[in-house]
Amino acid sequence: MPGIGQSGSTPAPHPDSLGVIITMPPALAAELHAWRESYAGPGNGVVPAHITLVSGRARRSWAEAAKHVRSVARRGSPFTISLRGTGTFAPVSPVVFLKLEQGVGECQELHEELLAGPVEHLLDFDFRPHLTVAHDLDPDTMARAEAELAGFQAELEVTSIGLYDYSESGWALHEELALGGGGQG
Repeated sequence: MPGIGQSGSTPAPHPDSLGVIITMPPALAAELHAWRESYAGPGNGVVPAHITLVSGRARRSWAEAAKHVRSVARRGSPFTISLRGTGTFAPVSPVVFLKLEQGVGECQELHEELLAGPVEHLLDFDFRPHLTVAHDLDPDTMARAEAELAGFQAELEVTSIGLYDYSESGWALHEELALGGGGQG
């Protein structure tokens, strides 16, 4: 999700933008940020590492869609994600990513539950849970990213999902929603 930012005072949600992601724990986020900057250059690693569940918009009202996302989070349960090795969507899309070895089914289930309500996913490709490490860079850099992170391994506990909104400043966290409870709705 381009331009994901930090939480803060933001204007009313934009009706044509709604994102739901899994954020990385701070230490893993810092490590992935360093790798991503090493490929794209300083300042180009602005988008924090994440796994997108939905990048889209509300079908009707943003408030209704947000209520649905809260409900999906409340019904969900924490789960583990294991990141192992790299993959690429080339030649269809110039992306190198970290593969999910464990947690794929849970991500797919969340994605489907989110789309079973007033939320629309607006990507040109089928949903495949992944964590992007390099995107739209020259072929040598893409190959280097795929090779250097081929042995990468990390595990994280997913206990919440982030509900994001887009404004003139880019994507910003609207709410972090605990899986299994803790959200409004």
